[in-house]
Amino acid sequence: MEKKLCENQENAPMRVGEPAVAYRTATPKTRSSAEWNPNVPFHGTQEEWWEHFRRIEEGNFTPLKEANREFDVWKKEYLASRLK
Repeated sequence: MEKKLCENQENAPMRVGEPAVAYRTATPKTRSSAEWNPNVPFHGTQEEWWEHFRRIEEGNFTPLKEANREFDVWKKEYLASRLK
């Protein structure tokens, strides 16, 4: 299947009421424009989304029981340190 690239919409005109405009005008311009930002909507092709999901799945995976156990240990240590 041919890989389609999504057009860059960074220079496209936007309405002032859109969250992306409000966020872009409120943040410092020193930030890289290529950096992912959860407040700016991402529009991409299906292939781009699948590639994104596959990269996430390649990362570390912690089963829920283990994560809950680690959280309980952390919480116990944190609360004990707050009582000192």
